[in-house]
Amino acid sequence: MILTEYKHIEVNENNVPVIAGTTMKVVELIASHVTYGWSPEELHFQYPHIALSKIYSALAYYWDRQEEIDTDIQQRFEFAQSFRNKSEESPIVKKLKAKEILQ
Repeated sequence: MILTEYKHIEVNENNVPVIAGTTMKVVELIASHVTYGWSPEELHFQYPHIALSKIYSALAYYWDRQEEIDTDIQQRFEFAQSFRNKSEESPIVKKLKAKEILQ
């Protein structure tokens, strides 16, 4: 791991910023913050294994690199969406649609 100027943020061997002492990528925590509008305290409630000080450090890292991380989030979303578009419906979805439970 490579230390950064942020006390609780490290860069792993793949050049991805992670929260120190965890396997959580900064982008994953920030995605929850952006998607759900969770405050630092709510993030800590949802991820109790991450100290509040580490959450604030990840947020500071994000605010200093917002455009870069927002682009990463968008690319991850588009990558996942491309897989959804290529994949067939699961058997359960087909059954639910046949029973007109889903549209």
